[in-house]
Amino acid sequence: MTTGASRLNLVRPNRWLRLAWIVPAVLVALTLVVLAANGLRTLPVVESFVLTYPGTSTHLAATPVGIPAWLAWQHGLNAFFILFVIRTGWQVRTTKRPTIFWTRTNTGLLRTKNPPIRITLHLWQHIVFDTLWMINGILFYVLLFVTGQWLRVVPTNWDVFPNAISAGLQYASLNWPTDSGWVHYNALQLLSYFVVIFIAAPIALVTGLRMSPGLSARFRRLDHVFPLPVARKLHFAVLIFFVAFIVVHVTLVLTTGARANLNHMYAARNDGGWLGVWIFVGAVLVTAGIWVGARPAVVRAIAARSGRIIHRKR
Repeated sequence: MTTGASRLNLVRPNRWLRLAWIVPAVLVALTLVVLAANGLRTLPVVESFVLTYPGTSTHLAATPVGIPAWLAWQHGLNAFFILFVIRTGWQVRTTKRPTIFWTRTNTGLLRTKNPPIRITLHLWQHIVFDTLWMINGILFYVLLFVTGQWLRVVPTNWDVFPNAISAGLQYASLNWPTDSGWVHYNALQLLSYFVVIFIAAPIALVTGLRMSPGLSARFRRLDHVFPLPVARKLHFAVLIFFVAFIVVHVTLVLTTGARANLNHMYAARNDGGWLGVWIFVGAVLVTAGIWVGARPAVVRAIAARSGRIIHRKR
């Protein structure tokens, strides 16, 4: 007799086999993009456009040069937190019948008049990493504007748009832009970072708060202004955007001068040394260790320190 577990094991390989076509399809699509971009660059009008707009937009004279140490640390922490935000968010979305729940201990400074709401352990993890990511983000915003580093990631001239198109064409044709991220980001990078910092991140935060069990249960009036289904769709769309951005970002960092880029991003240095590479490798190893070590038993033990764990049979 076939058990439920064995049936599940039989289904899973078939599902992954059905998705296997995605990898070759993406490779074919990327090949076509490269061929099309190189074909376009043979046209005199396109090459003239690239010469007129080389990919770096006009910057204000006050724009700082270089990456400070605090920004390197913020970048590393943000990368760590966002990976676990994505992981736990995906667990919340895909777990159909959760069996472990957490209820906040309603004592001390966190005591509230209304009784705590029971949530799944996956959602508890998601909220914890969201909170850490938000705290890091608030500090990032403050330092960004206090130090003037915002000028590096906020467009200040309309020529950023044609230059972004030019930079995108250069990337697509595998003829990388020759700018230096230590001095200025190219226009496509600038727009991408602006969208991530000032559009995608706030949308993720606002929609996440809207979906919070406590808020959705106690503020029913929001259902007419900002319905939960809309918040869920926007939240998931931002998750997909962050995944796509991370894949493209990491790929370009490693293929457009990995040592120099990692020195900028992790060591706040503009030289040919290996410090940034070793810091990056260490960060990857630490993240991988925590990723593997975050097993249900470990997470339950940590969550139990701040609340009550409830097990429910399937």
